[in-house]
Amino acid sequence: MASSSGKDSTICCPHHPEAYLMEDYRAGDLICQECGLVVGDRVIDVGSEWRTFSDEKSKGGDPSRVGGRENTLLSGDLSTMVGPGGRGDAAFDSSGNSKYKNHRDLSSSDKAMVSAIKEISVMGDRINVPSSITDRANNLFKRVKDGNNLKGRSRDAITAACLYIACRQEHVPRTFKEICAVSTVSKKEIGRVFKLILKALETTVDLVNTGEFMSRFCANLELPIKVQKAAICIANKAEEFDIVTGKSPVSIAAAAIFMASQASECKKSALEIAEIAGASESTIKNTYRLMYPQAFRLFPEDFEFDTPDYRLPTM
Repeated sequence: MASSSGKDSTICCPHHPEAYLMEDYRAGDLICQECGLVVGDRVIDVGSEWRTFSDEKSKGGDPSRVGGRENTLLSGDLSTMVGPGGRGDAAFDSSGNSKYKNHRDLSSSDKAMVSAIKEISVMGDRINVPSSITDRANNLFKRVKDGNNLKGRSRDAITAACLYIACRQEHVPRTFKEICAVSTVSKKEIGRVFKLILKALETTVDLVNTGEFMSRFCANLELPIKVQKAAICIANKAEEFDIVTGKSPVSIAAAAIFMASQASECKKSALEIAEIAGASESTIKNTYRLMYPQAFRLFPEDFEFDTPDYRLPTM
């Protein structure tokens, strides 16, 4: 884990090695305070996990890490119990059956909840989101399950949609394609269940803007901060001038990154950007074609061109 000091950190901003790195636990990022570049991800919560289970807390009993936190989403007990026995057979009865109290003793409702929690945790880890988001997704799943709102829908589709909603509500959005990539259901089915859950739970999600994707996409593409800033400016102006009306924030962000990179020395193809952004190559090119005639109006005034705007690819 990198420290927050630029001098002592094993991770530092390539452009500002001495800069202070801010830790964004919600997004799981280390961010340079000078230029805003994401220089590290998967920030670990280093807070203490010590708990004490002693009845003599006031007497200074030693804390113990034994046992996990109580799961309020379950009605049963997940602890492991060993039944009484003799002659060294405490773990097994005369038939060879285990006497452990485990998941087999859970109700069918709790078994479904445990499976959903595990599935959401695996998906969340694969798309690199913090526990606050998976916790929210778990609570959304429980509300759906308890309300019997989506009978007949697959659990996989519900868990995937709950994770997508949780990301949106925590302002760390992921695309449908990103969720689909770590799930077993189609993008179309996740989108359908997403709408059903919002209606059933009478909840909402904020509209996504291009800026919420830009830093992550540019960091994954290893683009310098000047290209990221230019892409943000291009996307904002394209929306302000109503050039990309009807286009999704993801496709606008991807097309803006393509335009900014093509004008810099760090050129990225539409295919490279499509693989990171989760938008199709054709969608990026179509959105870029809308922007291209107005390119001279979209770039920041202080942008240093490697390729002039009038020499950008026409597609």
